[in-house]
Amino acid sequence: MDIFLVGGAVRDQLLDYPFTERDWVVVGCDPETMLAQGFTPVGKDFPVFLHPDTHEEYALARTERKSGHGYKGFQFHTSPDVSLEEDLQRRDLTINAIARDSAGNIVDPYGGANDIHNKVLRHVSAHFAEDPVRILRVARFAARYAHLGFTIAPETLELMSSMVTNGEVTHLVSERVWKETERSLSERAPHIFFSTLRQCGALQFLFPELDRLFGIPQPKQHHPEIDCGVHSLMSLEQASILSQSPTVRFASLMHDLGKGITPEEFWPSHKGHEKMGVNEVKQLCKRIKAPNNFRELTELVSEFHTHCHRATELKPKTLLKTLEKLDAFRRPERFREFLLSCEADSRGRTGFENRDYPQAKYYSDALDACLKISPKEIDASIYKGKAFGDELSRRRTSALMDFKASRLTAQ
Repeated sequence: MDIFLVGGAVRDQLLDYPFTERDWVVVGCDPETMLAQGFTPVGKDFPVFLHPDTHEEYALARTERKSGHGYKGFQFHTSPDVSLEEDLQRRDLTINAIARDSAGNIVDPYGGANDIHNKVLRHVSAHFAEDPVRILRVARFAARYAHLGFTIAPETLELMSSMVTNGEVTHLVSERVWKETERSLSERAPHIFFSTLRQCGALQFLFPELDRLFGIPQPKQHHPEIDCGVHSLMSLEQASILSQSPTVRFASLMHDLGKGITPEEFWPSHKGHEKMGVNEVKQLCKRIKAPNNFRELTELVSEFHTHCHRATELKPKTLLKTLEKLDAFRRPERFREFLLSCEADSRGRTGFENRDYPQAKYYSDALDACLKISPKEIDASIYKGKAFGDELSRRRTSALMDFKASRLTAQ
């Protein structure tokens, strides 16, 4: 049998790009031989084994045949007579269809190394169109390598569009959509993931609440870029500069979904979009099965981002009420993520990319002023039940009044 290093490890070695996992393909072997050599079987669909020492994955060379819809609609064939070239042909992109033998020699039957040199994401064969997950994967690779100058080959983007037109994308299961989305949110340029999905037409099926924002105008004096969808992607781009957190990035992208349901006769105004967006967020997150921490932060950013933008204008009682609704006293880390998302929203506008956002520090300092009022200082024998909470609020409001006064004096 022959063993080859394949896929991402080879690709990223050629790119001089960091990687953590290595995958191997075994040619000319059968499951019985692998078991006899101490490999542990894993996987239900086709023979994959864990190395007895390194625990890395070793898969028998295989071919696949379309037998239904979606990424599970395949029949796999493994046999000692399946060649390395046949195994590589079933892969999505040429840059992922490169192997390295035990002597370090590159095996590249589909021109992946040349596409790496030319910075092109290109499908290996027409079999690409059989698996809709590949649309998401290409979009994710585009997000990962955009900073290196990679672009999608026109013929690959055209094939992705035809897959959408043919309805293949509608067979994607929510769990897989979310898995690829979450991974993309951790890439260098996650906004490219969503713009790629829009280019091929998949965004309207996978994220319709986001897709409908494109073409909807906003007031030019506040949003020189005008388009709500463009602003959303710009906010995500800024969030990626400000934070590595996928939740911050997701919330920054989805914070304005309420503008997508503003009646057209009110455009470019979007009064009340903040609260209207909360239900849109709930709907989207439920459909794609986003984890609760993503949904919760995005709901808060949707409802209260304009409160943050107007922080210095808010009355002490409103400041306190907002801090309480944000649960800032119990969850200060999420509150910091909220502030980062709001800053990304503010900077995600044409000409505002490098503008300071003092509102974040103002809100953070307001919280600190409230935290100086300890509940332990309140006599629970005098203030009982609701009266205790009222007294705590009164003292915190007073602290915020002093805070605002000191800021005005400092100006």
